[in-house]
Amino acid sequence: MHGNGSRDVELFTEALELPTGERASFLARACAGDEDLRLKVEALLKANDRPWDFLEQPPAGVPPEDCRKYGTSRMAEPGERIGRYKLLQQIGEGGWGVVFMAEQEEPVRRRVALKVVKPGMDTKSVIARFEAERQALALMDHPNIARVFDAGATENGRPYFVMELIRGVKITDYCDQQSVPTAERLELFIQVCDAVQHAHQKGIIHRDIKPANILVTTLANGKPLPKVIDFGIAKATTGLRLTDKTLFTAFEMLIGTPAYMSPEQAELTSVDVDTRTDIYSLGVLLYELLTSTTPFDAHELLKAGLDEVRRVIRTEEPARPSTRLSGMMAANLTTVSQQRQADPPKLLRDVRGDVDWIVMKALDKDRGRRYPTANALALDIRRYLAGEIILARPPSSLYRLRKLCQRNKLLVGGLAIFFLLLVVLLGFLSLLLVREKKLREQSDLLAADTLTDAYARDGKLEQAETICLRGLEIRRKMTPGALPTRQSLEAIISVLLTERGFDQAEVFLDNILTSADTKQEGYIDLLDLRAEVFARFGRWTKAQGDAQRLHDLQPEEFGYYHLLAPLMVENNDLEGYQRLCQEIAARFSSQTSDPIRADQMAKDRLILPSSGVDLNPVAALAEVAVDKGKFLPPYPYFQCCKALAEYRQGHFAEAVKWAQQAAINPFPFSQAEACAILAMGQYKLNQVAEAHITLAKCEQIIETRFPVVRHPELGGDWRDWIIAHTLLTEAQNLLGSRSPAPEMSHPTAK
Repeated sequence: MHGNGSRDVELFTEALELPTGERASFLARACAGDEDLRLKVEALLKANDRPWDFLEQPPAGVPPEDCRKYGTSRMAEPGERIGRYKLLQQIGEGGWGVVFMAEQEEPVRRRVALKVVKPGMDTKSVIARFEAERQALALMDHPNIARVFDAGATENGRPYFVMELIRGVKITDYCDQQSVPTAERLELFIQVCDAVQHAHQKGIIHRDIKPANILVTTLANGKPLPKVIDFGIAKATTGLRLTDKTLFTAFEMLIGTPAYMSPEQAELTSVDVDTRTDIYSLGVLLYELLTSTTPFDAHELLKAGLDEVRRVIRTEEPARPSTRLSGMMAANLTTVSQQRQADPPKLLRDVRGDVDWIVMKALDKDRGRRYPTANALALDIRRYLAGEIILARPPSSLYRLRKLCQRNKLLVGGLAIFFLLLVVLLGFLSLLLVREKKLREQSDLLAADTLTDAYARDGKLEQAETICLRGLEIRRKMTPGALPTRQSLEAIISVLLTERGFDQAEVFLDNILTSADTKQEGYIDLLDLRAEVFARFGRWTKAQGDAQRLHDLQPEEFGYYHLLAPLMVENNDLEGYQRLCQEIAARFSSQTSDPIRADQMAKDRLILPSSGVDLNPVAALAEVAVDKGKFLPPYPYFQCCKALAEYRQGHFAEAVKWAQQAAINPFPFSQAEACAILAMGQYKLNQVAEAHITLAKCEQIIETRFPVVRHPELGGDWRDWIIAHTLLTEAQNLLGSRSPAPEMSHPTAK
């Protein structure tokens, strides 16, 4: 820690920048191993606290010859005069100078700021720096740099200079107190960059850019104006001599404020320090304007030793401004956001991206990658504010497009609205075209179905088949894979059955259903149609197969139970029939007011005496059928179900009564069923002769009035055909008749 003779003064000036409580620890580190040096600096600090008698007598621990070196003049005080300036009030104090507000009386009367070297600080080094600042300010003429009016020396030979009085506050304090938004902070910062650029053009590096050296004053129109002050440690970058005095930076002496110091300044040498050191300091200032904190915490740096300060500044990379903001505690982030008139998410959006890139380029450790000039930094910020492409980040195509959109918001917005309207218009037209096409296809489909039915009724089979296939093509064009409707096929199937026979109709239906998906709309209807066709032509086994599939696909639909039950009886599937009757009882409620539904649910479980179900709810359904159905047709119909229910319960007299009423039904199927039930009831009541007469009548009806299986079609009442034959067989077995029921069983038909 030994060095040239001004080392004690240099340490003294550095200690003055620190809070009083931190000076002792600073001196312990800086004077380690040199007790005499530490005592001298402490003496200077104590003397500085008593400016009115500073060096009038030697301070403790300082030899008289050292006192003579620093001078014996006392500090100027308010009320005194220096030249033609009357000191009014002390308004500032630096490491080696004191600033007064003074009043100039001639040749004009005005308030000015007068800066004079402190008593005891007028060493050659300090005086040289003071005169350098005076000359630096005198060279510059910029609205954002404090102007110099006059310069001179006091009666004791201490230099001073007079500059404009700036009534303002630190730029960071101004922005926080006025809650200046981020964009306006950037505008203020641009003016600071312009001032620094002017100084650089004059060959001057500031080397101590920080908020305290940038004061913001308010003009008469209310606009803020930043002013750069304190070029006390400025360095000339050209061959221009700023002073005749020798200006020497001592070895191991840090020049500047650590929190704002560039890495090259932290190298402890002034060799090759150029204007880019101010770019780094401007980056730190911009960082603080955005986040209310410096890249490296100032208090932590002051607590660290000299070597640690240098290491941090030279090697550690600071966090991006947006990262620093997002890492703040919620309360701190809220305060910072409010000071910028934004909520936290918006503040993060404003800073993240381009602003991050600008700040980090200014703070690059390698000065070759920083902005080359303060003007380049200001121009990039202007580009950001104008929505243009900044130079700080590598531009991608997407980034360029986004910036183009931001710069031309009205044009892009207008184009977006135009294209949106165009898309809506095209969509509307497309919708109209689709609807028109759909309506046309529906019209063509309706016409095809109508023509198919008309040709089929007229016996024109080929034309009906052609039109039917055309309708199917239209339907599949509207809905890929669609199936023809049952209605469109019934007419052509009827003609096929009449003209070409059952086999051709079966092939036609098989071709349609084989390639169809069971989940396709219309599949169930077509399968039901085929089961119906099989049943009407006595193909009982095939009909039962389709009916069973319908039941499995839609077990909640009762109609398929009514389709399946008589087919199981006809195919002698007793086990399947009993299981189906149990399922009907479990799945479907006996509570219904529909006579047709009640008749079907009851009769399906009464066909055979061995259905294995509880007959009471079945009888209740039969009662509903005759009670609610008496108003439907003009002839008895539901009485047959009621008669069968009474017979199955063993109520033979009631069965005979209801069967006699049902026997007057003009339809042969109902007549045959009623006669079979009546014959069995009469037989159970020991009316044997009457029973045989009734049974003969039943056989006659079936033989003369029923279609046989070989007939082209049994008709839609094929269920009653099966039930009538089943009941006749039961009656014949009961009465011991030797003559078999005509056409009861047809193995070849199955």
